[in-house]
Amino acid sequence: MRATGFEFRFRVLIICVLYFVGFFAPWERFGADATPNPVRLWSWLSIEFARTGLLSVGNAYLAVTIAAVALAFVGALLRVWGTAYLGHFVMRDPAMQAVAVMASGPYRHLRNPLYVGMVLNSMAVAMLMPASGALFFLAGMIVFTIRLIGGEESFLAGELGEDYSEYRKAVPSILPSLRSRVAASTVTPRWAHGVIAECFPVATAACFAALAWSYDANLLTRCVLISFGASLVVHALISKRNGSSLDL
Repeated sequence: MRATGFEFRFRVLIICVLYFVGFFAPWERFGADATPNPVRLWSWLSIEFARTGLLSVGNAYLAVTIAAVALAFVGALLRVWGTAYLGHFVMRDPAMQAVAVMASGPYRHLRNPLYVGMVLNSMAVAMLMPASGALFFLAGMIVFTIRLIGGEESFLAGELGEDYSEYRKAVPSILPSLRSRVAASTVTPRWAHGVIAECFPVATAACFAALAWSYDANLLTRCVLISFGASLVVHALISKRNGSSLDL
């Protein structure tokens, strides 16, 4: 499964559409069986866990909440770590790039830390969606991510040849190895750039850490949506600044 050039170029827009459909879940809100306030994945998972009899309802909610916070934090960590080494403009470029094999930082342990981080962050945010919307959203995100990985790795293999083939044999795609099997390339991480470029997953993790314990899904949803809107402004400013630099 390989993403087309169109899919890669408009990947951010496609992901935004998946987020919108997941949160709105139009099939839940219209029609004869419309539900004004559909059950969110957060509550649905907690109730289903409680029904097993292994946990009380309160402990089930706590377990799901801890899992959501952990997903948000690990996702943000991978995104910042990967972007600090790869660079914001490579990560956001509408066209695929292949300058050299990246074998530093998280790329010594898995080939696609940014995509894995994106999926983990999506799993955390999906907790705030209606259950059916979340299932649609996660299925779409996973399939689209697999397509993006397939398209990008095929491009890199064609451009970088044997170097990338050897790297691909040594480093797993999405399940990280604890021990690196490749020598580190000489790339200096730019942590501040990584944090700024990945402000949405970082802010999402902060929202979950601060507000998830209130079990107020509406408040947490507003916090995540405000973070998303702010991230769009930040990325627009970064792009404008980069464009101005190129014009000088």
